[in-house]
Amino acid sequence: MNIDVFLSIFTLLFIALIVNLVAIKTRMPYTVLLVIAGSLLVPLSQMKAFSFINSFRLTPESLFFVFLPILIFESAYNMKLRNIKENKYSMGILAIFGLLISTVFIGFVGQWALHEIGLNVPIFVTLMFGAIISSTDPVAVLSLFKDYGAPHRLTLIFEGESLFNDATSFALFMVFLDIFAHGYTGYSTIQQAIFSFTTMLIGGGLFGLLMGLMFSKLIQWVSGNEHLEITLTLLVAHFTFILTELISEHLVILGQEIHLSSIIATSISSMVMGNFGRFKMSHGVEKYMDKFWSYFAFVANSLVFILMGKMFANLSIELKVAFLPIMVMISVVVIARVVSVYLSVSVVNTLKLEERIPENWQKLMAWGSLRGALAIVMVLLIPDDLNLPNWTLPFSIKDFITAITIGCIYFSLLVKATTIGFFIRKLKIDVLSSHEKLSYFKTKALIYLDMLNKLNYLLATKEISADQHKTLSVYYRTLHDQHVDESRQVFADSSHVIEGMLRLYVLGLEKAELKEIFRRGEINEAGYKKILNMLEIQVARVEQGKKQLIAINEHFTDWFYLPFINFFRRALFLKPKQPDPEEVYLYYRAQYKLIAKSIEVLSTIEHSRLYEIFDDKQALDNVLTVFKELQMWTEDRMKNKIQSNQKLLDRLNRQTVNNLLKESLSLTLTDLHNAEIITTKLYISLKKELNAQ
Repeated sequence: MNIDVFLSIFTLLFIALIVNLVAIKTRMPYTVLLVIAGSLLVPLSQMKAFSFINSFRLTPESLFFVFLPILIFESAYNMKLRNIKENKYSMGILAIFGLLISTVFIGFVGQWALHEIGLNVPIFVTLMFGAIISSTDPVAVLSLFKDYGAPHRLTLIFEGESLFNDATSFALFMVFLDIFAHGYTGYSTIQQAIFSFTTMLIGGGLFGLLMGLMFSKLIQWVSGNEHLEITLTLLVAHFTFILTELISEHLVILGQEIHLSSIIATSISSMVMGNFGRFKMSHGVEKYMDKFWSYFAFVANSLVFILMGKMFANLSIELKVAFLPIMVMISVVVIARVVSVYLSVSVVNTLKLEERIPENWQKLMAWGSLRGALAIVMVLLIPDDLNLPNWTLPFSIKDFITAITIGCIYFSLLVKATTIGFFIRKLKIDVLSSHEKLSYFKTKALIYLDMLNKLNYLLATKEISADQHKTLSVYYRTLHDQHVDESRQVFADSSHVIEGMLRLYVLGLEKAELKEIFRRGEINEAGYKKILNMLEIQVARVEQGKKQLIAINEHFTDWFYLPFINFFRRALFLKPKQPDPEEVYLYYRAQYKLIAKSIEVLSTIEHSRLYEIFDDKQALDNVLTVFKELQMWTEDRMKNKIQSNQKLLDRLNRQTVNNLLKESLSLTLTDLHNAEIITTKLYISLKKELNAQ
């Protein structure tokens, strides 16, 4: 590897930086501009001064073993199991059933369409292309969904489908590669294909679960060493991917080769890290992880998409030859997506497996399916010498599939991605909910009130003149009153909407406070997860316009590990295991602290600036009543635990006091050091001495 390769990499990253700035200014999808930039680099790289740009190329190995695990981890790490559980049918049916429908449709209809324009392409070639192009890439779509305010559930379904259909698509692709290698012999080939497809998904999932749990435990062991924690997250993605590939090459059971899906394994291990491993990380690392991985994904996507543009401009097949097949297959792929989405969603809606997916969502899902990095990976993995006895075209199978794949990717990026915003508005998917509309007016009123208070401060500190103060005050007072009046006109009876907004606000405060309680070590991981899950369920209910609580003593979920333990205990005819008394008491004590904090905040809102938003006494009283009832119920539960074990209470109180004093000591020492009252040398010395005590 010479210096030109490194110069090429960093030049491409610099170009990606410029493209990103242009994307921000123009509000164009970043990946679209990257592909265009890549195409423009081709004539530039022909000049001698810029010939070094061609030194770095995408190879199957670099894409497969370096870039792909990064992109998978970044997508899967932030997928919450609760969200997957709530939308498991829509995600699963779209990712497996929908992808199979799309593949078969593209295979058979695509072969017929190509035959109509005079190209005799074997069915296995179009089926392989169907498996490649049916996987969706959420990168550009999700950023646009955020910009245009698409509903949260729609975003989750789309993201979940994209994550899991990657695994389905790749497993299907590998099945077709195997058929190409060994030939089609009838029923036995179909039987072997189904077996391989199943073992890839199930075996990959189980291996990914094992790797995720193992690395989560490793992070717990090295907790406090931030560099090791971050390195382990990097290793879990790549180790899982590479080890799955190694196992697939050598695993033979009863004379049968067993293949595992490296994509599903990496996805599952990444989700385990995101849902379990993250709670074992140091506080600083857990906060930094999203930025760390989003940066790596940014670099990977930048290089992949910019080099994708170069690949299209350097196709082995002349564009005048490839143009018509590309246009035909683009049409087939678009129709296949519509068919697969509507059939899959109709199953979910007809059987009422989940909350109904609206018609306008289905239209956007059918149109907003972009293709990206995984399709390029699969194309590059096709052997150069791949051939079939009945292949008679003047170019190779790989060149043909590459041309129509990149053509479809270009169409999805240049046409679909750039029109998603139009369709979101046209289909009225970005319409604000009632509480969002009211929040809009009230938030602007609060902003203008803050501006008025700031003007009073500036006048008092002689930073503006009295005339300036008067002019600006009249202006902002007019805007404030205007938005207050508009909110009253639009919502004549806004009490129930304000109450919902208030509940969301308090639940958000509780989630933030819970994180601090966990950070201070006042609750263990199991209790933290249980309370967090309970709060997230309540938030989802309020957002959907449902009751926050069914009853004051509502039971949400069991301790997350108990169902598994008790299943095996019952199988062995043993009594079910009960939660540890200490764990239960810490759980209720943390809950009591959260409720007390909520009551404190609710009691002061009427006399704070937030009353500009929550200006409904009845709504305040309703929410306050619920939290006071919760406080009484939680206090009774705590008293029951105390009466049964006073020694436990004394020990836990001593631990809490020690933790709080230790944190106070650390904060005081840090403040003195930051204020340069004590030197670094003294700071280190005192910290060691006080920690030893």
